[in-house]
Amino acid sequence: MNQVADATAAAAAPARTIFGQPRGLVTLFMTEMWERFTFYGMRAVLILFMVAAVKQGGLGLDDRTSSAVYGLYLGGTYLLGLFGGWVADRLLGAQRAVLSGGLLITLGNAMLAVGNTPVFFLGLLVIVMGVGLLKPNVSAMVAALYPEGGSRCDAGFSFFYMGINLGALLGSVLVPLFADRFGWRWGFALPSLGMGVGLAQFLWTRHYLGTAGLAAAPGERGSWTPVIVFLALLAGVALALLTGFLRIDAVVLADSTSWAMLALGVAYFVYLLFFARLTRVERNRVLVMVALVAASVMFWAGYEQAGASFNLFADRYTDRHFLGWEMPAGVLQGVNPLFIIVFAPLFAALWIALGKRGRDFNAAAKFGAGLILLGLGFIVMYFASQHVLAGEIVLPTWLVLTYLLHTFAELCLSPVGLSYMTKLAPPRFVGQVMGMWFLSLALGSNLAGQLTGQYDATHLESLPALFLKIFWYGVIGGAVMLLLTPFVKRMMAGVR
Repeated sequence: MNQVADATAAAAAPARTIFGQPRGLVTLFMTEMWERFTFYGMRAVLILFMVAAVKQGGLGLDDRTSSAVYGLYLGGTYLLGLFGGWVADRLLGAQRAVLSGGLLITLGNAMLAVGNTPVFFLGLLVIVMGVGLLKPNVSAMVAALYPEGGSRCDAGFSFFYMGINLGALLGSVLVPLFADRFGWRWGFALPSLGMGVGLAQFLWTRHYLGTAGLAAAPGERGSWTPVIVFLALLAGVALALLTGFLRIDAVVLADSTSWAMLALGVAYFVYLLFFARLTRVERNRVLVMVALVAASVMFWAGYEQAGASFNLFADRYTDRHFLGWEMPAGVLQGVNPLFIIVFAPLFAALWIALGKRGRDFNAAAKFGAGLILLGLGFIVMYFASQHVLAGEIVLPTWLVLTYLLHTFAELCLSPVGLSYMTKLAPPRFVGQVMGMWFLSLALGSNLAGQLTGQYDATHLESLPALFLKIFWYGVIGGAVMLLLTPFVKRMMAGVR
């Protein structure tokens, strides 16, 4: 009863604005900023902590196992986003889903700081569930603040996107510095504190959101049974892990998970093409989506080397001394979000200018350019690793140049992919198709960990071999997408 009264009052109250934007946008901006601070801050030190020797406060895991855990963790956050969206739509509403997710993220990062190895891995699982609940639903509430849509909504999302990258930049710099100064455990405590601050401001200012995300979708009420069964299974697995009754080989699990996600994606697109009763035009568009999703998987498998093989490269083979101070390796993770903040407006202006002149590239061309730029970043790292093979320690400029190329690649592919998937999807399958897009991110992230596992520190020649392999994946994949451009243009049937 109180919930209904609150919702009515919020709807009746005049909407406050700041510079023409809803006041609730600031609430969501700050929530997302602190969540990304937490996520990218922890990501910047995760693999370094796992491979660090026990006497140095780390877990002392081998590179291959650590890489598999890294990939499973990243992939899990995207995969659980599908579940988090369903929970918000059918059960909790977006606001309660964000609150629940924030609490889980805060708790999970606190568990990382405890020091017990089984609790550490359980904490990763708790964070994955928290991100899955929070991340998709914050974005959904941004859209809900603009029921009229239009350019005002676009401006709101641009402001929100800056919050993502500001949080990523601050987390990537401050958390490694904190971990270096006070130790790994306190480094993990800082993200927990950051998410706690974000959660507190969300609670304090959520009334500015009005009815946006306040309740589940009307007429779409779901059952708690799947959630209870899912949580019971997770609790059983967690208990078995904590008691030592169950032991999981992360490498085997990562491999099995990749095959399972691939099978799910293939099965869904087979269903769309042959059993969903689509028109010929819709089936042609589905074929375009298949190409985009495949390219997305390839891209993220390479791009997410940033927190894996690139992070290890920064730690082991990069001269990080500057004016008598040794910069923590994870700080270099902040280069990419800094470049995003600088160059995202320029790329947006470029696409708009090309569009006005009727010269805008279609999705396949932009994806092709993104994959080729990704590959060029890896050829830079291939030459850097050749210096390492010769016994040299290299300057950070190699990694900085690679991150610059990968930033350009991301801006060609990531926002473009989100936009085109919504345009190409048959109207009654938009939600499911977006799920497939996030599945491509999950699969690519998991593959990133598996690829890093091919690097063996005892056989240093495996490092340039890894970078060269991903270079060829990117360049060949990009060339294929460019060759497909005229066919894709015809099959898109007017979608721009």
